Amino acid sequence: MNTSTSGLIGISDGGIKGNAHVPASALVYEDIRNRIISLALLPETTLVRAELAESFKVSQSPVREAIMRLEQDGLVVSYPQSRTVVTKIDEARIREEHFLRVAAECEVVRQLAEIKESPAVTKAKGLLKMQEALVGDIEQIDLFKQLDDSFHAALFNGVNQSNLHLQITARSGHLARVRTLDLPRAGKMVSVLDGHKAVIEAIQSGDGATAVTEMRHHLSGTMERLPLIIEENRSLFT
Repeated sequence: MNTSTSGLIGISDGGIKGNAHVPASALVYEDIRNRIISLALLPETTLVRAELAESFKVSQSPVREAIMRLEQDGLVVSYPQSRTVVTKIDEARIREEHFLRVAAECEVVRQLAEIKESPAVTKAKGLLKMQEALVGDIEQIDLFKQLDDSFHAALFNGVNQSNLHLQITARSGHLARVRTLDLPRAGKMVSVLDGHKAVIEAIQSGDGATAVTEMRHHLSGTMERLPLIIEENRSLFT
């Protein structure tokens, strides 16, 4: 078991500072969550609240609030004496999170197809071009992933469901970690890009049924490889 987060939390000298719009606890939550999702903090890593507070240069209160949110997301579990541990990736949670995401995103693209052209589709196409420029560059994989998330967020925003996207994202931490494991695979970036293109083409043609089919197919690639991903990374899973 990893026993400490010391040295893993890379915070600027000024630490994290909240403001009237974004409290410190939210910034701490986002930072730790991102590190868990990216596997910079591996399953079974122990998060010591006092060390986190010192690293972020905040009191323990924002850290405690952030950990409570991470517990709700199923990404950490806390024990007495202020010990918190990053959870292992749970297959049942992955399948639940995937089910929710597919159901929501298929309805999103169906509705967008009724509109055909919209600012959301225009933005998504711009993000596609940016992703295309990164395909094959493994050193840009983090940026590619951010653009992928932005692409899907743009679609949700196009049907006025941006809050729903945030909720689904917050509840999809186990699925997100599996995507982190799968994305570096040879050909995966091309597959993601092709899936995005197929969805947009169906939306622009006004074909809701095809848009749903393409989105379902796009979101199922990692799930089809899940048994192999688990086999190759057994220690990370329950």
